[in-house]
Amino acid sequence: MADREQKSISVPLGIVVQRVPGVTRWARHVLKAVGVLPGAGQADWKELRRDGDAVEFHAATVPLELFRTDTEAYKSGLSAKVPSVYVVMRETEDDRPLEIVLATVSPYEAQDYADTGEELVEKVPMPEGLVAFVRDYVDLHHEDEVFIKRRRNKARVDLKEDGVGDARIRQVTDVYRAPRKTETLH
Repeated sequence: MADREQKSISVPLGIVVQRVPGVTRWARHVLKAVGVLPGAGQADWKELRRDGDAVEFHAATVPLELFRTDTEAYKSGLSAKVPSVYVVMRETEDDRPLEIVLATVSPYEAQDYADTGEELVEKVPMPEGLVAFVRDYVDLHHEDEVFIKRRRNKARVDLKEDGVGDARIRQVTDVYRAPRKTETLH
């Protein structure tokens, strides 16, 4: 495990993508991230398993980076019913079906990528060993932020008369009154 002074730590994480036949004539295949391999070596769409038409690939290995400033997000992810790794993927123009952009255990970061609409974000269950690793990192680095209540300004804002108009111009009453015929304008 990292020491307390380190700002971040990185672990290689292999991404397992499954390809199954599409259910419509417009989509020949459907690709979905289905697993992660902590500590995996480099790979480039290496076939792992074939079961009929379903094929699983070790698509890529990306660094899973943990930052000590993001421990609040990691705690949120670990408290979920099923702690997950979020795999961010992007469609490509080359011979690879998808580009694996990154993997994160921060649900906040995953939501930011999902909001753009340009990337695909898949939620993959986190292996128990990785759950323990992230929990140890959070325990080492997390510091609760102290809530400081903002003090209210005691100034009375209801004493000001709105609608009186410009103080530099002499007025008989407020500017929203209807003019009378007896008044003359100067």
